[in-house]
Amino acid sequence: MNQKVENFYDKFYDWLLVKGPVILLGMVVLLVGLWLIGVFSRWMQNRMQHKKINSSLKPFFLSVTTVGLRILLIFLVMQIMGIQLTIFAALIGAIGVAAGLALSGTMQNFASGVLILLLKPFRVSDNIIAQGQEGTVTSIQLFFTVVTTFDNRTVIIPNSKLSNEVIINISVIGSRRLDLELKFNYGVDLSKVRAVIDETINDSKSILKIPEKRVGVSLLESDGYKVLINVWLHSHGFQDAKLIFQENLMENLKTSGIKLPGMD
Repeated sequence: MNQKVENFYDKFYDWLLVKGPVILLGMVVLLVGLWLIGVFSRWMQNRMQHKKINSSLKPFFLSVTTVGLRILLIFLVMQIMGIQLTIFAALIGAIGVAAGLALSGTMQNFASGVLILLLKPFRVSDNIIAQGQEGTVTSIQLFFTVVTTFDNRTVIIPNSKLSNEVIINISVIGSRRLDLELKFNYGVDLSKVRAVIDETINDSKSILKIPEKRVGVSLLESDGYKVLINVWLHSHGFQDAKLIFQENLMENLKTSGIKLPGMD
C-alpha cells in the first residue's frame, strides 16, 4: 500500500514539474487578460458616451465585445495549458446550430433592429406608414418598433417586417402635399372659383409659401369641369391643417354664391 502511495506521489510530482509551469503561466495569462478586458471595456464605454450611437445599441456592442474577448481568452489559456479544443469546438458548433434553428425568426428581428438603429431609415417621433399602419414612431427596440397611430392605438411591428418591406417616412422632408379636387358646373365662372381658392389659401396660416401652390382645371366632363388644388403643409399636424383648410374653402365658396354639386 505504501509503495502505491509513493508511486502516486512520484507520478504527481513528475506531472507537476512538467505541467506546473504551464498551468501557472495559463493562470497568469487569464488574470492579466481579464484585467485588460476590463480596462478595454471601460475605455469603450467612455468612447461610446461621446459618440452619436443609439442608446439601445451601446449595451449590445459592449456586451458582445466583452463576451467575445473573454471567450478568446479562455481558448488561449486552454491552448497554453495543452487542453485539446476539438471536443469544445464541436460542442459549441452543435449548440450554435441548434440555437440558430430555434431562434431564426428572433435573430432576423434582432439583425433588422441593429440595421434600423445604424442606418436610421426613421427615428423616434417620425410619422411613418408601414404594414398598413400610419402613426408616430414612439420606440425603436432591437427586436420590434412601437408605432402609435393617430387614433391612439399602439402597434408593435417586428423589425424584420420594417427592414424587408416598403416604409413611407412622412417626416423626413418636413412638408407634405395636400391634393384636393373639386367639381363645378360649366355655368360657374372659373375666374371667380380661382379667386375664392386663392383667397382661402392666402388666409390659411398652415399652408406653406414654398413650394408654391398650384391651382388649375384637371378634367373636363360632359356635365362640368374639375379643379385641382395642390398646396403644401407641414408633415406634423397635416391632418388637422387639411380639415381646417377644407372647411374654410367650403364656407368661402358657399359665401361667394358658388355651389358645389349636391349643394342646394
